[in-house]
Amino acid sequence: MKKQHLKETTDFLKSNGFTNPTVGIILGTGLGNLVNEVDIDVEIPYNDIPHFPISTVVSHAGKLIYGTLSGKKVILMAGRFHAYEDYSLWEVTYGVRVMKELGIQHLLISNAAGAINLNYKKGDLILLDDHINLQGGSPLVFKGASKFGNLFADMLEPYSKKMNSMLKHIASENNIDLKDGVYAGVLGPQLETRAEYRMLQILEVDAVGMSTVPEVIVAKSINLPCVAISVLTDECDPQNLQEVDINDILDVAKAAEPNLILLFKKLIEKL
Repeated sequence: MKKQHLKETTDFLKSNGFTNPTVGIILGTGLGNLVNEVDIDVEIPYNDIPHFPISTVVSHAGKLIYGTLSGKKVILMAGRFHAYEDYSLWEVTYGVRVMKELGIQHLLISNAAGAINLNYKKGDLILLDDHINLQGGSPLVFKGASKFGNLFADMLEPYSKKMNSMLKHIASENNIDLKDGVYAGVLGPQLETRAEYRMLQILEVDAVGMSTVPEVIVAKSINLPCVAISVLTDECDPQNLQEVDINDILDVAKAAEPNLILLFKKLIEKL
């Protein structure tokens, strides 16, 4: 059934003009303005695409967009899916598999995250070079999974060293402060307790969020090079913890977004 659904989804999108994309982009919380940089050919709401999940998070637009960015044909997921929306990890990562079937050769991911490393502050951009999966599952756990990619995906290099190096060079050329670090993916949707933040510090995590890890695991399984950048939208100091307002998170993400857009656009030029 999964194979048939994937085929029906991709056939539908191809028939609606999603042809020969080279780059796929997943836009995270508060990071939707990259869409404004795209010369859009086709835009389809998720709920009009056969078998595609529907984004339920208010700050996620819920559209699949195809067009040209930095001279390349791209697909943008304006809105992603989370396990906390009561989706299976197959559904959470369905868009990655669909974009790969349509032909993308690189995957760019953005997300909003909390700063665990106390040297990092709100508004910082973090280039992920590793992660810890604390979501309690894997998107590769289902019957027949070996028919969809490498079941025992090697996670030695979850994020492309080549593209990470390119992004660091672009950041240096454009005077963008791009830090790097380890991301912990948790289930959510509740935020962490002080004790949980202390645990993450002991694990030497730099940022924590509720997405990205499942998509990266699937990307590795299907040999799709990927990169991910987190915008740090709050500071998770267990000794000085403050209540978090979602509107503040969105405001911080918006303020940091222009640099993220520049990094992604320049990277796509060079791919």
